[in-house]
Amino acid sequence: EAFEGTSIQKSEQNIRIQEIAEFLEIDTLMDKHPYDISGGEQQRVSIARALVGNPKILFADEPTGALNSSNAKEVMDMFSRVHEQGTTILMVTHDAFSASYCHRILFIKDGQVFNELHRGTDTRKDFFAKILEVVSVLGGEQNDLI
Repeated sequence: EAFEGTSIQKSEQNIRIQEIAEFLEIDTLMDKHPYDISGGEQQRVSIARALVGNPKILFADEPTGALNSSNAKEVMDMFSRVHEQGTTILMVTHDAFSASYCHRILFIKDGQVFNELHRGTDTRKDFFAKILEVVSVLGGEQNDLI
């Protein structure tokens, strides 16, 4: 019988879960309840759950929205590792810091794409500065338009 929502057989389920937990460095959370772990840890567990079926694309809606800066960095570092393993991540965010981890950004305003940035060979820090330039030209706050 397949694991719910995937083509993974139940016999493979525990192995896959353990591999993902170790890869995402959350294996110490395996025996804990949601109320026993922080918001950042809960977010990392949610990402791990989404990866169990080995998706080719992962959709993330404001994945760092409710996190402090330290937890946001951990989640974005996790996304980087997941992307390096071949999963495409489509993320919606208003946060310039989170956007700076991306390779391509589409800025949307009033339902229309009005700007696009590609990271290319820029460092994350340099790409962050370019993102802020686009936001400042539009007269918005750095968390309003990304």
